[in-house]
Amino acid sequence: YVEEFWEWDTNAKSPAAYLSPCRQAVYFHIDPVVASEGTAGVRGTKGFTHGEHYWEIEFLEPPYGMAVMLGVGTKRALLHAGNHQYIHMLGMDCESWGLSYKGTVWHHGQSRNYTEPFYEKKTVIGVSLNLSKGTLAFSRNGQSLGVAFTGLKKAGTPLYPIVCSTAAETELQLGMRGCRFPSLEERCCSAILQTMEDKQHIDTLPLPGAVRGRLKD
Repeated sequence: YVEEFWEWDTNAKSPAAYLSPCRQAVYFHIDPVVASEGTAGVRGTKGFTHGEHYWEIEFLEPPYGMAVMLGVGTKRALLHAGNHQYIHMLGMDCESWGLSYKGTVWHHGQSRNYTEPFYEKKTVIGVSLNLSKGTLAFSRNGQSLGVAFTGLKKAGTPLYPIVCSTAAETELQLGMRGCRFPSLEERCCSAILQTMEDKQHIDTLPLPGAVRGRLKD
């Protein structure tokens, strides 16, 4: 991976999410008067449309409560739910995909067990978004947990890193961020497939047999 720089977006966050001066850390529900009034989220400054992207989120305090989550979403993904709505906001609809510290993954309002819960302080979760394959995978303290989601390809729709929490004084720190872009051949194949309604007519394309075979994979 090549180092990639982005940070948490001061203009795309819940009022209950507070950023460090360098915008690498986010603190949720730290108002001493109102410990937590719902679910708060924040989005990264960079959206991804192609290539492979990896970033790490470190839990500076042990997670607890209804939901502390990380994952990806479109610009339409909800970033705030007040009025004491304690919800699994990442994955509540089709606009986002999320992993909860309880070990479940969420998308389109549905959840399933994915890994063991992580309650420890200093846990580092790695996020691997592969837009060439349309997959989202996670790791825990350097150990791969496998693919959590498939089918994330949305032609031209950027996907952004997002974290959210219902719990008071949740602290999350951005770590390593990197990217790897596909080869010219891979990008050309991807562009061709995006213009086709289905793969039934690949054999009629005026392309070398090896390329047509790659398009079918």
